[in-house]
Amino acid sequence: MLVTITRSPRKISGTITAPPSKSMAHRAVLCAALAEGRSHITNLEFSKDISATLGAAGQLCAEVRTGPADAVVEGLGHFRPLSAPVDCCESGSTLRFLIPIASLTGQAVTFTGRGRLMERPQSVYETLYREQNLRFEQSSAGLTVEGALTPGDYTLAGNVSSQFISGLLFALPLLDGDSTLHLLPPVESRSYIDMTRAVQAAFGVTSRWLDGNTLALPGRQHYHPCDHAVEGDYSQAAFPAVLGAVCGGVTVTGLSPDTLQGDAVILDILHRCGAQFTREGDTVTFAKAPLHGVDIDLADCPDLGPVLMVLGLLCEGTTVIRNAERLRLKESDRIAAMEAELRACGGVLESAGGTITVQGCADHLHAPEAPLHGHNDHRVVMSLAVLALCTGLPLTVDDAEAIQKSWPHFFTAIRPLGAEVEYVG
Repeated sequence: MLVTITRSPRKISGTITAPPSKSMAHRAVLCAALAEGRSHITNLEFSKDISATLGAAGQLCAEVRTGPADAVVEGLGHFRPLSAPVDCCESGSTLRFLIPIASLTGQAVTFTGRGRLMERPQSVYETLYREQNLRFEQSSAGLTVEGALTPGDYTLAGNVSSQFISGLLFALPLLDGDSTLHLLPPVESRSYIDMTRAVQAAFGVTSRWLDGNTLALPGRQHYHPCDHAVEGDYSQAAFPAVLGAVCGGVTVTGLSPDTLQGDAVILDILHRCGAQFTREGDTVTFAKAPLHGVDIDLADCPDLGPVLMVLGLLCEGTTVIRNAERLRLKESDRIAAMEAELRACGGVLESAGGTITVQGCADHLHAPEAPLHGHNDHRVVMSLAVLALCTGLPLTVDDAEAIQKSWPHFFTAIRPLGAEVEYVG
């Protein structure tokens, strides 16, 4: 699907509500499914990723009923016999959270997916499964696991995706014995680990840090049903936040000041760039201000990478984005994808490994000669939409349907801010 995004003749202004946190929602759905009894999860956005997790929960161990923006998850207290593969769509979180849970089912479980999902590395789990003589088979067609993980000591690199660590956090406390997770430093994405622990605690399962790199996971625990409201998503709020920082006049609501989300650092990054904004409770209002490049560490907030590359083009001076290696293993190679599309608009940027250097060049940006590519990546599409609105350049982007993965109503949400969105074909 092709979409052309342009800025309306009026200046950018208005209020937008951050959608529910996809990261929090994944965790709440799985905790509810693993509990025996009824949980009510509110403030849900039924993106493709969350729909994948809800569907998997229904296949494995729960009855799921959805409303307009909520779900009732009735945990069965046992696992169903499976007659079909579990479709994770393109959700890396769904797949990686469920692999250790699948080991509890007493049966072979096959996962399927779409896009690049089955190409994304799972070597952390593969190594653990091989060490315990368990079945782990991955191909482009799917991934099959069989056999029960055992309680005990687990050692993982701390700089791998936190999704692997969270997956073990979900499953190991249910085993008949205590476990310990040793994370080899540096431990990145710690905020996502603590997010998992916080949602688990709401459902009655606890763990504790023994030191900065070691987690104790008592066994023989049980998830308990509860009602849970999902907070607003800072990773998605980053798109209107960057727009507000560049243009002013944008208010973003639904952002809890007491969040554990690592992507909340977007406000600190924008502040360091010179952005002017005020905060009252869960509401942040931006005023126009001159912006300058800064040094940014993505180790704990990789999802911010694409829109920060856009920001760098619109700041004076040089922006350096470090520890961005994980961007190459997402729905697309987000570094290569953003470099290609931003250069097509006159952007000046380069990368070496996980370091991206972006030169401020707002005055030299231009409309591309051909439609831009969304690379089947929701964050690439939304970042290019922000570029169109910040610069006033009309940009046509293909693969625009990729927004369904995380923020299905994104284009509708940005219209009141001054966006004109035309669907082509």
